[in-house]
Amino acid sequence: MKNKTTIFSASVLFFLGTYTYAQQKDTVKTAEVEEVVILGSRSGARSKVDSPVPVDVFNIKESSVILPQTNISQILNAVAPSFTSTIQTNADGTDHLDPAQLRGLGPDQVLVLVNGKRRHTSALVNVNGSPGRGSVGTDLNSIPSFALNRIEVLRDGASAQYGSDAIAGVINLELKRDTGKLTGQVSYGGNLTPTANDHTGDFDGQNIQVDLNYGNKIGKKGGFYNITWTSQFRNPTYRAGTESGTIYNAYNAIEQRALNNGVNLSSLFTNIGSTPNSQQIVNSIHQYAQGVSYFNATQQSAIQNANTIQDVKDASGNVIQQGLQSLLNFDVTNNELAYRGQDRKDFNMQVGQSKLTNNQLFANIEIPINDNWKVYTFGGYSYRHGTSGGFYRRPNQSRTFTGLYPNGYLPQIGTNIQDLSLAAGIKGNWEGWNIDFSNTFGQNSFDYTIQNTGNTSLRFASPNEFSAGGLRFSQNTINLDFSKKYDVWSGINIAFGAEHRYENFKITAGEEASYATYDVNGNVWNNTTQRPTDFFGNVLAGGSQVFGGFRPENAVDKNRQSVAGYADVEFNFTDWLLVDAAARYENYSDFGSTFNYKLASRVKLDKNFNLRFAGSTGFRAPSIHQIYYNVTSTLYTNGQLMEVGTFSNDSEIAERFGIPKLKQETSKSGSVGFTYKVPAANLTFTADGYFTRIDNRIVLTDQFTGPLVNALGVNGAQFFANSIDTETKGLDVVITHKAKFSDFKLDNNFAMNLNETRKVGSTHTSPKLESLGLENTFFSEKSRVYLEESVPRVKASLSHNLSWKNATFYLRNTYFGKVTGADIVDANGDGIVGPNEHQQITAKIITDVSVVYQFTKNVGLTVGVNNLFDIYPTKNLPVSSNNDQFIYSRSTSQFGQNGRYLFSRLNFNF
Repeated sequence: MKNKTTIFSASVLFFLGTYTYAQQKDTVKTAEVEEVVILGSRSGARSKVDSPVPVDVFNIKESSVILPQTNISQILNAVAPSFTSTIQTNADGTDHLDPAQLRGLGPDQVLVLVNGKRRHTSALVNVNGSPGRGSVGTDLNSIPSFALNRIEVLRDGASAQYGSDAIAGVINLELKRDTGKLTGQVSYGGNLTPTANDHTGDFDGQNIQVDLNYGNKIGKKGGFYNITWTSQFRNPTYRAGTESGTIYNAYNAIEQRALNNGVNLSSLFTNIGSTPNSQQIVNSIHQYAQGVSYFNATQQSAIQNANTIQDVKDASGNVIQQGLQSLLNFDVTNNELAYRGQDRKDFNMQVGQSKLTNNQLFANIEIPINDNWKVYTFGGYSYRHGTSGGFYRRPNQSRTFTGLYPNGYLPQIGTNIQDLSLAAGIKGNWEGWNIDFSNTFGQNSFDYTIQNTGNTSLRFASPNEFSAGGLRFSQNTINLDFSKKYDVWSGINIAFGAEHRYENFKITAGEEASYATYDVNGNVWNNTTQRPTDFFGNVLAGGSQVFGGFRPENAVDKNRQSVAGYADVEFNFTDWLLVDAAARYENYSDFGSTFNYKLASRVKLDKNFNLRFAGSTGFRAPSIHQIYYNVTSTLYTNGQLMEVGTFSNDSEIAERFGIPKLKQETSKSGSVGFTYKVPAANLTFTADGYFTRIDNRIVLTDQFTGPLVNALGVNGAQFFANSIDTETKGLDVVITHKAKFSDFKLDNNFAMNLNETRKVGSTHTSPKLESLGLENTFFSEKSRVYLEESVPRVKASLSHNLSWKNATFYLRNTYFGKVTGADIVDANGDGIVGPNEHQQITAKIITDVSVVYQFTKNVGLTVGVNNLFDIYPTKNLPVSSNNDQFIYSRSTSQFGQNGRYLFSRLNFNF
């Protein structure tokens, strides 16, 4: 902590010192090229400090050489305080797709564009216990960061300009246009930390990445093509502690002694309650129990004297003689581990980042037809294969068939993610009108293969790998845009256009054994036939363990369409007054229409001082995924594993619970801010306060339980619903400083985001749920924490980039504010669990350092450290750790739990 504070304090002093030094005009060069932005306006590029709404610009082409992070989500998490994204763990498909949030709002409330065109969202629905629960975000990591020139982040509501999802803002990814050279990077890194390899130390999470980019001219009128290839090979990290729960019972010990002698006790019965050879089983247990040397005399005597499997009871139900089921259900974990030569860590989960192989191809092409018109196309393909671990299936659990797995097993979720996108269009000028006609197609799919697992109800006949089905989302968008500038006052720009969007969501069923439960005869259980059990009489679960496949009744193939028209007028009344007005009408085939507007203004009070204001309405259509997604999953809820069904809103059970059909979220946003430049010191200040109210916000309910749910073969049921209204308020501050003195060039940047989201008003529950007293399940305390407190309310970064001749030194400190764990626990240790009592995850500062040296104009080397001081989040309280497996919270989003990351990178261009 002392080192961390020292570095941060020194960094602040460095910033202030360079500001003071910058006042000496005879020493410092003050020339500066202002960054321009395109996002947020249809009138063309302007200086970002003259924009009526706040826009951040990040030069990814330059920063990719020196930043430790290599994918878009993690780059933005590091450099943009208003943006939050953290690698997830043990969250099924979410392990491979980091939910991203802007200004504390949801992953589905920020719109992503590529070269100004709407990007499709992911096929994945985040239904697990992590930030953004219930949302459908955009898979930013399906685009190679090395293909980008820069990223623009519009931090203001923009639905009236860009359509659905732009409540929190818009992220525009601008692709490279470079020609005439091949550039590339080869990166290698990993986590060097005492917590590596389940807290035994050393090195894990090794990551190798190769990036190549090549561009060339097409013709002599500005045509070009630019192509990027990225390959990444990432190893998992291991951050579990030491499994502290019970692993083996006495029956497991006897079972192992029998196996050592070639006898598999599980082969002697299918359903223990109706087996005809119970005496043979009793005799076998008597025989092999004698081989368990650590049973004491009392235990051995009781076992040998027991002649029944079940307890013997009198007419009143009182036990008059214990059977072997009661006698053998005691813990022998430590002794049995010693006998088998095992360690408790052998039964750990794989907690940390998942294993990932990633290959991506992206292209950007533009060809002039004549002096006024050009055709363009861009897009790419990515294929990722990820493997993540589930909860360990221990031998003493009924979901583990010890006839095949006497030591239990760690099931794995294999995920194949394919992403395809292609945009093509023609744009040009006709009689002063700028016209752009385009078609943009995108598709994202998740296919699941469950490995090292089993369908327990199949017993010996179970395969160990299952195709569990998959998800696919497709989107096609047609745009026609017009804009024209008029030389009236200081300039007027008129823009209007239309859009048609088609969406399709598809769920494909898995193979039968991935979802079915089988009876004692190996046939699919029909709710009446007898089911197989373990020795203790517990029925054996069906479906592939860790992730049950999509059933035929889950399969959907649904589509919808929307049409929209917009108008945008920008008035430059004078050089000091700018007013921008926008309106948009949109109609969806599945829920109706919406009309939204925006008014923004910039007032130049001085050559270097601007005030800016914006107010708008917005909306987010319920994603087609949220309307039709349905599945049964194994979720870790309140310290228990539960089979939870997510049911669509048009299902019969949703109607029984009174869950209404989904409708759009609506929003009202306002912001006010200023920009101030000090040219003599190359300093720029911006500050923007904002307020967003969202009505009918869509969330995923908690799990409903009871007979109505149990009849469906699950422990819990959850639904998507327009449950609540929220208000978000916050402040963004950005300070930039640039200086040149002698052979040195220095860039200093400070940015801070303060935000707070609160549920307001009453929960929009149905009369049926109110009558059943289920309002707190409809929107629970845990859901409130995910919404309001799982993402830092304060995030700030201070970075410095110092260049001297062939060397560049980079230092960044990022402050992540406190967050709250979602579990309701005895956080203060008073022995009483309050209804709103949660663990606080304290604030931390992460320090990144890297150095680049350019050996020649073609070859350079980068070395650096992310999280220099190996900072970790606050440790979980034991009650939330799942037997010491989750040392750190997996339900909050700060900076992850991988610790110190060392990397080196070879940079080249030819």
